Amino acid sequence: MRKVIFAFALLLGISAYAQTNLQLHYDFGQGRKYFTSTLEMFKPDDWGNTFFFVDIDYNSPDGNHPSLAYMEIARCLKFWNGPFSAHVEYNGGMFQSNSNYYPINNAWLGGVDYGWHDNSFTKFLNFKVLYKYIQGKNDASFQLTGVWTLNFFNKKFTASGFADFWREDNTNYYDAHGNGITPVDTKFVFISEPQFWYNATEHLSLGGEVEVASNFSAVKGFKVCPTLAVKWNF
Repeated sequence: MRKVIFAFALLLGISAYAQTNLQLHYDFGQGRKYFTSTLEMFKPDDWGNTFFFVDIDYNSPDGNHPSLAYMEIARCLKFWNGPFSAHVEYNGGMFQSNSNYYPINNAWLGGVDYGWHDNSFTKFLNFKVLYKYIQGKNDASFQLTGVWTLNFFNKKFTASGFADFWREDNTNYYDAHGNGITPVDTKFVFISEPQFWYNATEHLSLGGEVEVASNFSAVKGFKVCPTLAVKWNF
């Protein structure tokens, strides 16, 4: 489960500021019913900004211990005026299956992103075009990423999220209901996670997200997984 990226903020000309938050989601998706924690950090500097997040799923069969750990870390480089910046990124992690742990393929990405904001700095859009190398699978692939944050009612409500579309050779073994199927090979993955938050205080937000994914995590076709969540902004 991947969460919302703040890393476009500096690229859009906003005064520099850092953000760190911790989220706890309960996933109601078919075959899930478990908690996921997410730690996010965004920090700008004179040469651009750094962003990372770490997801941990808690659904190990031996007592709801961590069963998956996944991280992304990205660096945007920008020392010029304008909406474009250079982007480099690493993705990787591990997961548990049948009491054994397996790696999630390392991926390295690089490319360009473009940012936009409205005059009030309450609505932001960001689009990235990236080359993607997936270790052990695809030497030359691509990823398209869109990110958005929309604030309403004096920032009491926030709609945010991302959408990724990339090329990856996968073999899918399940349908959206968790039933085993004849293995199907696919070449493209789509995932989007729109989030909706009520910002109760400066630090506390209540809401959730809806993960919509296709050909992701060995599942053929589309699967929708809603969550309820709480977020603490440090």
